[in-house]
Amino acid sequence: MYAKYMKRLLDILLSLTILVVLSPLLLVLCILVRSKLGSPIFFKQERPGLHEKIFTMYKFRTMTDKRDAEGKLLRATSLDELPEFFNILKGDMSFIGPRPLLVSYLPYYTETEALRHTVRPGLTGLAQVSGRNFLDWDRRLAKDVEYVKGLSFQMDLKVLFLTVKVVFDRSDVAE
Repeated sequence: MYAKYMKRLLDILLSLTILVVLSPLLLVLCILVRSKLGSPIFFKQERPGLHEKIFTMYKFRTMTDKRDAEGKLLRATSLDELPEFFNILKGDMSFIGPRPLLVSYLPYYTETEALRHTVRPGLTGLAQVSGRNFLDWDRRLAKDVEYVKGLSFQMDLKVLFLTVKVVFDRSDVAE
């Protein structure tokens, strides 16, 4: 029941609430990105989602064409990820789930690893709170499969709690 109905309802309610509450911050970030980095404000990239359906994922742009460090603060604080709340509201993503990887990886998943596409991709996931960028690909994909197979309200609460811990701890962030 949770995975089929409640998870999506929570995604809609929480993303809408967060977008409304953070709208002043989103506006300030749009202005700052535009003034510091120019246009476009958003970085858009095609990613595979639920059932490998391709969607456009949005983030704040954090680099200029010269790839300078103007957007380093946005990346370091994960503020560049805030536009993904629109992806959650639209139904392309969820708060918790396997992070959406590149479309070009689709042909390389094993049958087991492809299970990651039987749920909506997430803003955060079990792999991200289990070592972030320090996990090798096999372990990262294994964590995604572990999440899919154990999907429950309790699992999502665990990942959410660990996400908050990792974001504030900053110990697993690769520069």
